[in-house]
Amino acid sequence: MSGKAVLVFDETMTSYNFGPSHPMAPVRIDLTISLARELGILDDMDVISAAAATEEDLNRIHSAEYIEKVHKLSDNPIHGDPSIGLGTADNPVFAQMHEASALAAGASVEAARRVWTGQAPRSVNIAGGLHHAMRDHASGFCIYNDVALAIRWLLDNGAERVAYVDVDAHHGDGVQALFYDDPRVLTISIHEGPQTLFPGTGYATETGGEGAEGSSVNVALPPGTSDAGWLRAFHAVVPPIVREFNPDIMVTQHGCDSHMDDPLTNLMLTVDGQRTSYLALRDLAEEVCGGKWVATGGGGYAVMDVVPRAWAHLLAIVAGTPVNPESVTPEEWRARIAHLRGSAAPLTMSDGRTVGYRAWEDGYDPASWLDRSIQATRTAVFPLNGLDPQP
Repeated sequence: MSGKAVLVFDETMTSYNFGPSHPMAPVRIDLTISLARELGILDDMDVISAAAATEEDLNRIHSAEYIEKVHKLSDNPIHGDPSIGLGTADNPVFAQMHEASALAAGASVEAARRVWTGQAPRSVNIAGGLHHAMRDHASGFCIYNDVALAIRWLLDNGAERVAYVDVDAHHGDGVQALFYDDPRVLTISIHEGPQTLFPGTGYATETGGEGAEGSSVNVALPPGTSDAGWLRAFHAVVPPIVREFNPDIMVTQHGCDSHMDDPLTNLMLTVDGQRTSYLALRDLAEEVCGGKWVATGGGGYAVMDVVPRAWAHLLAIVAGTPVNPESVTPEEWRARIAHLRGSAAPLTMSDGRTVGYRAWEDGYDPASWLDRSIQATRTAVFPLNGLDPQP
């Protein structure tokens, strides 16, 4: 096995572009890579390109009819087709849409292949994490579901148990739906609750289909949940379930739209809390599957202040060389931000918060919305996995 982790990236991966007014601006990828490069993070990784997923590849997840329609709209992006979720405000059509989406999907497959075949200990595709795409339609800024395709590739190539953990503020509904009836895939999503945020799913009661009961795990957080509450929920649910599942490999989605400055969501995490979540997932992968870990990006719409710093931390953790949160951001990178928006960039890799949380074992408060949400998840899925839902 190579000593270096892999980043799957080349400049063409910023071509997934819904237009200048869309919140998912590709500049967030560009700024992440430039920050990571200037901090020296990329020196500790093998940076590789990937081929786009073929139609045969995409057919493992998406219907042939849907792929054909995406192709046609991509070649002639004049009119949309709302019946497949394209040409909407969330998912405008654009030229080369199929090619850009297939490239993101191919990159996640390549990231999975590198780890599964032992060519790298860990891998990451920050342009991936497009977790809302369904078998036959686009949804929530996502056209092809790259993470689901990577998981399917792993299953097709010998993996018997794959654990997928999604920490995006939005429910990972597409990945859940695509594997809802497959007991070989554990899908865990920790997200803002469906009462207050798209896509309106991800209740604790969504626990897996027939024959796969307990394989779908959802932690629906109250709006306003901050670092301490998020980490309390994470540690109360995710490690016990993943340990019991005993996966061969972990695939994770790291949408950083849980940040308090994100314009589309209502969670209140800091970059420091997000960094802590990445470290927790790294440690869990080390514990349960020998460190075999495939990470992806996802949501994140505070595209200058938050996304580049959060994902630079993710890249550094995947690389095995975490960045000190107190590190000063590079002057050249700050100058670029100032030029792009006319105001100052963050001075450090931290939001200045000390991150801690109260362990679930220290007591359950039934008056707390957060604790009731955690307990709802434990009650719904722990017995299905042979675990005690009580603290």
